[in-house]
Amino acid sequence: QAQLVESGGGSVQAGGSLRLSCSASEYIDGSLCMGWFRQAPGKEREAVATIDSDGNTNYAHSVQGRFAISKDAAKNTLYLQMNNLKSEDTAMYYCARRNYVAGCMVVATSPTPPVFAYWGQGTQVTVSS
Repeated sequence: QAQLVESGGGSVQAGGSLRLSCSASEYIDGSLCMGWFRQAPGKEREAVATIDSDGNTNYAHSVQGRFAISKDAAKNTLYLQMNNLKSEDTAMYYCARRNYVAGCMVVATSPTPPVFAYWGQGTQVTVSS
């Protein structure tokens, strides 16, 4: 069973940057979809960004142009570079994985709750204004 461990969260002032990492216990290459999600207190979990096996990416409208998802297959690590952070980005951030590609490029912009089989424990991001 794939295990995912997030790191890199912390507290930052508005306008600052953070880089989240998600270390996977097994390969992240191949026909799969990986993504970053977040959940703020009192709100539903929402998709932030996804990346498929070909490196195609998809972003939520709220983070488009500010966040960048990437992966290093040699290190089995997924990243989320977050720039120009805003107070509304404050949330627990989770990485997730599912072992198929279909629908990966609509996860972050679809109202339908995504189905991912494997989740990390999360890393907290707090942005102060």
